[in-house]
Formats: sequence, C-alpha cells, structure tokens
Amino acid sequence: MRAPGSVVVVRHSYAPGAFDPPDARLDACSTQRNLDERGRAQASRLGEAFRQRGIEVGRVLSSPRCRCLDTARLAFGRVEPWNVLQGALRDADLRRRLTATIQQTIAAHRDGPPLVLVTHGSVVSDLTGLDVPMGAFVVLRRENGRHAVAGHLFVE
Repeated sequence: MRAPGSVVVVRHSYAPGAFDPPDARLDACSTQRNLDERGRAQASRLGEAFRQRGIEVGRVLSSPRCRCLDTARLAFGRVEPWNVLQGALRDADLRRRLTATIQQTIAAHRDGPPLVLVTHGSVVSDLTGLDVPMGAFVVLRRENGRHAVAGHLFVE
C-alpha cells in the first residue's frame, strides 16, 4: 500500500442482511441496511490497522449508502460520497458504465498515498474479480502502467 499510486478497495464493514429494503432512500439511513455494533467495531479496527502501520491514505471516496459512508468515517475519519460506487445490480448496462467510470478514476491515480474506495461486494468483484467478505479490502498496485491486484486482507 505504500507504493505510490496504490488503490484500496474496501467492502463496507459488517451490516446484517443481504440488501436494502425496497423502500430504502439515500437521504434516510433509517430506511437502509446499516452497520451494527460488530460492523462499527470492525470499521474502527480497519482504520486502526492502517494507523498502527503508519499508512496514510489520500482521498476516501464512498458509495452514498450509509453503511459505506459510516465504514469510511469510522476507519479513515473522512469521506466523499461518490454515487458511482453504489453499483447497479439489476441493470447490466449501467453496471458496465459505472465500473468503467471507476476504472478510469483508478487508472488516473498514478502517485501519492493510496486512493480509498469504500463500496459494495458486487462492485469489489467487478473491479477485482474477487468475492470478499464484508470488512475486507483489496489492494491494487500500479505496475507496468496499470493497476493490478497485489493482495487482499480481511479485518475481523
């Protein structure tokens, strides 16, 4: 992660359930699936692991879903919502377009501290080819002009 231009793709911390309810709204966390106590503690441990190892992060971009925003805030203390990181499970064309937009942002990150993207499992899979549990993160390192998976870790 210390290599210039690295990217950290985080799947939000533990939030019970599988999907948001059909009536969920972005402007009302109470209508969404959210982190529970275990998920909040997990997000805090993620940030602590970075700090203990002296790993500074750059921009922290997140899906606008509350479980992602909360994961980012608890782990890194700051966050910028970015709508494309919420993905699109039920619209294959939109999903491809959103993934392409994220990939362009990743490709443009060439130096400096890691760019952090906090998102959902489907987006992590689309970007990395990996199926990781909630609270895991994947490190992409820039090699030969492009980003490739360097490894992934799970924070219990």
